[in-house]
Amino acid sequence: MKNEKSSDHMQDRQTIINKIKSLKKERNAVILAHCYARNEVQDIADFVGDSLGLSQEAVDQDADVIVFCGVSFMAESAAVLSPEKTVLMPDADANCPMAAMVDVPSLREMKKEHPDAMVVCYVNTRADVKAESDICCTSANAVEVVNSLDADEIIFVPDKNLAAYVAEHTDKKIIPWNGYCPVHNQILEEDVILAANDHPDAEILAHPECRSKVLEDSDHVFSTTGMLNYVKDSSCNEFIISTEQGIMHQLEVENPEKKFYPVSKFAFCSDMKMINLEAVLRSLESMEHVVTVPEDIRLGAKRSLDRMLEVRRSR
Repeated sequence: MKNEKSSDHMQDRQTIINKIKSLKKERNAVILAHCYARNEVQDIADFVGDSLGLSQEAVDQDADVIVFCGVSFMAESAAVLSPEKTVLMPDADANCPMAAMVDVPSLREMKKEHPDAMVVCYVNTRADVKAESDICCTSANAVEVVNSLDADEIIFVPDKNLAAYVAEHTDKKIIPWNGYCPVHNQILEEDVILAANDHPDAEILAHPECRSKVLEDSDHVFSTTGMLNYVKDSSCNEFIISTEQGIMHQLEVENPEKKFYPVSKFAFCSDMKMINLEAVLRSLESMEHVVTVPEDIRLGAKRSLDRMLEVRRSR
């Protein structure tokens, strides 16, 4: 009986996948999935990556519809960069807790307190906060962006942990916002020590959204894309991963001969897991939920993103 139920489940799942593929072709759609998304969603996506990389992919694709399997700020960024395309969010309730920790009125108050400071905004923010900022950054280029600016003081929003990481790599004064990623912030030094004791031959890779002590105890600090790229080229065969455990799937798919250990079983983002195959299918069937950004905010947010990309081009 159990095997029959499992077989029925697989058939139902394959039916859903087939319908998604058919609708994707009919709608001229492309499916983008963040590497923290559910495994099965990553498997049916056309592209898997980090938030900004996926939004740039949305720009490059000759598609009419973008189905963004992540959280809301990611879909907003795709809408900011690709206003001529329809951006769909399969589950409108998938939000980023850290992005919700900063708002425009509060940011304006901080800007008044520090009139000579420039505002660097992590891409993990809503579009209106990006529009209120001078320039965006990613976890991979945050230090480079900060060091490129003609200002001695930098207001860094919203992640205090990433801000602390940047502060260690710049002579500028970093004024951090008191926000954080709940998933990365709950990874503790003790978790790293225990994992290292259990897997003494493994390299420890940490995301810069983690606490400073976690980064100090790690062998390397990388963005999600940085982790994926490093592991491919590394001669090491075992890795302890200090970030949201969804990345383990992509690491294992790309490196089947290597072993990966999550630093903590609690490194799990429920918002990133809200979107499942059924939600993707519903989204394509009913063209929901459409993500739009008011034009004045879109232009402001695009300006901050473009300034960041210009830093990369000028290096």
